[in-house]
Amino acid sequence: MTGLKLYDFDRSGNCYKIRLLLAMLGLNYERIPTDSSVGETQTPEFKRLNPRGQIPVLQDGETLIWDSMAILVYLARRYGDEHWLPTDALGEAHVMQWLAVSENELLYGLARARVALRFNKPFDLEQCHRDAKPGLETLEQHLEDNDWLAADHLTIADIACYPYVALAEESDVSLAEYPAIRAWLQRVEAEPGWVPMVE
Repeated sequence: MTGLKLYDFDRSGNCYKIRLLLAMLGLNYERIPTDSSVGETQTPEFKRLNPRGQIPVLQDGETLIWDSMAILVYLARRYGDEHWLPTDALGEAHVMQWLAVSENELLYGLARARVALRFNKPFDLEQCHRDAKPGLETLEQHLEDNDWLAADHLTIADIACYPYVALAEESDVSLAEYPAIRAWLQRVEAEPGWVPMVE
């Protein structure tokens, strides 16, 4: 038992990334539901955990980590092995490239479009769809010749990019013209430990 706690919102793709990696690593943890849509991340108590007022937040004993990318890196290094995050310079750089895609094109495109549609946030849906397209095209081009994003096996690069691509329909984005992406989603979902976003 690791004593891990995850401050988590079940409909958040960024939180799902963490739940997915925790499941694939076979780690037990306590989920602390924190509904960002009703302001639960803006309280003084929560901001002592994360001054940015955002989820997810991971607590590991006395250690607090916020930001989904930082948590993925922490869990991979602390509880995983090089399979999840290579330690050689090139391998690590390949992972970081895709983490950047997850936090740029996929976030500003797919994630924000989903938030606009599902949670009525005031994002420009057409602009979100334009922002998503280069990210999806980059993924498709890479996955036409590769099974995985950063290595010849699943890494946290795949975990980081998977949720909002898998939720593309909720962003009103069709994956019909991206067969390589659709095949990659199926490969991720066939991996041991995979869990759906909502169980």
